[in-house]
Amino acid sequence: MTFYFKHLIMKKQGHELGRRGEEIAKEHLRSIGYEILEENWFWQHLEIDLIARDGNELVIVEVKARSTDSYEHPSEAVTSRKIRFLVNAAEAYIFQKDINLDTRFDVISIIFYKGGYKLEHFKEAFYPPVN
Repeated sequence: MTFYFKHLIMKKQGHELGRRGEEIAKEHLRSIGYEILEENWFWQHLEIDLIARDGNELVIVEVKARSTDSYEHPSEAVTSRKIRFLVNAAEAYIFQKDINLDTRFDVISIIFYKGGYKLEHFKEAFYPPVN
């Protein structure tokens, strides 16, 4: 098997794992009373995994899913660059939809194990950087 073919298989598996994670995160949010407003919302080349409403707050949710053989905790994959992208996309969403709610940024981490998974929900995982 060539390196390129292995790379394509791994990329597809990662994409499927991510989609599974987003579905689990969405169900988790619904189970605790959030209203899901958008899934995989794009602005230019930027994507927000989930956009929800929790009472009087708009919640921008980044979902990170990993298998047990990964080397880092999923929440560690939310880099300062990713935070900037999420903040920019959130600003575009708020402007486009004319939303006047407090906004927070949550991260949902999902680690899959044989036969199950562990979900962690980090509310207010980060604050938008001040420019």
